[in-house]
Amino acid sequence: MPEGKKAPAAAGPGPEQDTYSAKTHLQHHIQQIGTVAATAQPANSPDSLVPSETMPEIITHEKLMEAIQASGRAYNTEMIEKAFHMADDAHKNVRRRSGEPYICHPLAVARLVLDLGMDSESIAAALLHDVVEDTPTTVEDVKAAFGADVALLVDGVTKLTKIQFSSIEEQQAENLRKMLLAMSQDVRVMIIKLCDRLHNMRTGDAWPEQKRRDKARETMEVYAPIANRLGILNVKEELEDRSLHYLDPIGYEEISRLLSERSGEEFLANVSKLIARRLEESGIEGATMKRRVKSIYGIYRKMFVQNKNFDEIYDVYAVRIILDTLAECYSALGLIHDMYHPLPNRFKDYISTPKPNGYQSLHTTVIGHEGIPFEVQIRTRKMDEQAEYGVAAHWKYKEGLGGHDKLDERLAWVRQLLENQRVSEDSGNLLHDLKSDLLPEEVFAFTPKGDVINLPAGATCIDFAYAIHSAVGNRMIGCKVNNRMVPIDHIVATGEIIEVVLGPADKGPSRDWLKIVRTSEAKSKIRNWFKKMCREENIAQGRDTLSKELRREGILIPDDQLDEFVGSCCRRLRQNSTEDLYAAIGYGGITIANCLPKLKEEYQKLRAAEEAENKPMELPKVDLRRVHATDGVVVEGFDNTPIKFAKCCNPLPGDPIIGFITRGFGVSIHKSNCVNVMSSLKDPANAPRWVKAYWADSVKDSYKAGIEILALDRTDLLKDVLNVLSDMRVPIYTMNARQAENGYGIVNLTIGINNTEHLNRVVARMAKIRDVLKVTRS
Repeated sequence: MPEGKKAPAAAGPGPEQDTYSAKTHLQHHIQQIGTVAATAQPANSPDSLVPSETMPEIITHEKLMEAIQASGRAYNTEMIEKAFHMADDAHKNVRRRSGEPYICHPLAVARLVLDLGMDSESIAAALLHDVVEDTPTTVEDVKAAFGADVALLVDGVTKLTKIQFSSIEEQQAENLRKMLLAMSQDVRVMIIKLCDRLHNMRTGDAWPEQKRRDKARETMEVYAPIANRLGILNVKEELEDRSLHYLDPIGYEEISRLLSERSGEEFLANVSKLIARRLEESGIEGATMKRRVKSIYGIYRKMFVQNKNFDEIYDVYAVRIILDTLAECYSALGLIHDMYHPLPNRFKDYISTPKPNGYQSLHTTVIGHEGIPFEVQIRTRKMDEQAEYGVAAHWKYKEGLGGHDKLDERLAWVRQLLENQRVSEDSGNLLHDLKSDLLPEEVFAFTPKGDVINLPAGATCIDFAYAIHSAVGNRMIGCKVNNRMVPIDHIVATGEIIEVVLGPADKGPSRDWLKIVRTSEAKSKIRNWFKKMCREENIAQGRDTLSKELRREGILIPDDQLDEFVGSCCRRLRQNSTEDLYAAIGYGGITIANCLPKLKEEYQKLRAAEEAENKPMELPKVDLRRVHATDGVVVEGFDNTPIKFAKCCNPLPGDPIIGFITRGFGVSIHKSNCVNVMSSLKDPANAPRWVKAYWADSVKDSYKAGIEILALDRTDLLKDVLNVLSDMRVPIYTMNARQAENGYGIVNLTIGINNTEHLNRVVARMAKIRDVLKVTRS
């Protein structure tokens, strides 16, 4: 179900009327840079820095078709019209939370897809992207009407709503995995999803407060980084700004205020005129000048994350110079440095070393004649198209990416991530790995031969080695940075020349590396080595790790029954056998955290089954008068008979009890659910000897009760236990303490208590002692 989701029909304003206030990021762009008119521009306008859908309007069918006609590109309007009518019929009489008809959402998504220059199939799929998820329409229906391509796109953005998951996190991971898999086959799936999320974020004011924050966090952590990796920077920046507006509205408004107070429109306009005149005088003609103000989230990161003042941010304002040739770009750079004083360490050449998303440009920060710092970006027209549309330029400008081979190369990270997940066998790792790999901060290091290795910020020399080749990482024993030996967990910095020192061919990685490396690629290759080379060791380590964690969680399974218990959950954990599960835990392919919820469920089922089996059988009715109590117990049919309490179950006042007529020793009192009672009642010879028993109103002041404490073995554990009992004035009759396996300790006590309520209070206090894992009645 899409994020704006559905509510009964209700009157209300359109979504953009609610969402777009005078202080939004794009309104600031309108006020400050003067390059975006206050009305929508054509999608192919050379000066448009944002898609036209960012203006406050509700898209109708007529407006969408007019925009298609105005685009000047050849579209299959018959297919698009057909898709609209199918979507309109499917969503008929449904409204969004903000009040407008639901069909307005697919129309808005289709318009965003159009503005990115996508093809007819993408626009049709955008119109249909919710019909399979929310209506009786099936993927087969879409395929029959529009063909396999459109069906694949619609299915790719359709969430898994009919499958039961054990947690929200698992459902989120599996939906993301499904979408990434479809994206690896056709990147248009993700472009449609990004447009869907963008429109939902624009209309997010209709969501409840908590949902706004949850969706904003997911957008910030997953979808904005994916938009960045695909190079669709305008979408990425707007997703970030809108997420920030919900996650930190105070910070958002503070930066909006600062931008309003420091409007740079006149300053940027004057700088642009001066630069354009100087370029023309130097023989560089036909330059296109654009101006931009840094995104609110970009400023927020530097102010609140890097702890900078607004005046310490030197790239708030930027002038973009777009030229025809690469030679003109470098010539223009020299002219800029001649006109203005460049700031040291503020020059970046993304033309010779492009970003992973394909972004190319020269960046330099200079001080203007008024003493105001600003950034100058210099690029060719093709580079600007690439920066504007990212992978979508493959459809908008057919020559933009150099064909399908280049597009496949750009999507290699998706396939690598999915391959890593296939090896890890743990859906819980997907979100973590995706967030790690898509971090916006990146570093560039070099091999001794000059090859560039791109890594996320915080990556180590081990990540660097595995980025070269798995064999290099596996054989790594040391590392030189700029010809100086460093630890292998050295954090890589941009510009470093790194040489990996290799050991024997059979050396292999260390398990500790999994805690050091940053990239999912390195983790996957390390796990894969252990998976192939050390199966027996993995099984032993995995079993030991799981056994310790189960005990820590209070799941006490005898060691000889552990394999049988774990085996009952293997299918649910996507493992073929107990050994496979142990091995996966051992080499890190699956985490304990992902196993525990299902193991806990299985343990609770077993306990419930045992309790049901041990439920006391109904006693035969005894029509006898109740007589006087002995030792606080009344036994029907007996008066002042000797009473003793069975040691097998140690009944206490408050426990349901039953009496057994012994031969010559009076009546033995048991708990009704005692194991011995269960077996004896089933014996025809003993069943008649069981009689009803009750606790009298006047019971003894103290009864002996046994408790067992399982804890992590440490100094002063007994001291803490005795202090608790002393504070509660509980007498101690016997005490025994011993060490157990795996660093555990067990304390057995016989104490004096009044009734089960008193015992429960004692147990609760004991459970609060540091390092105590479990307290049970023995």
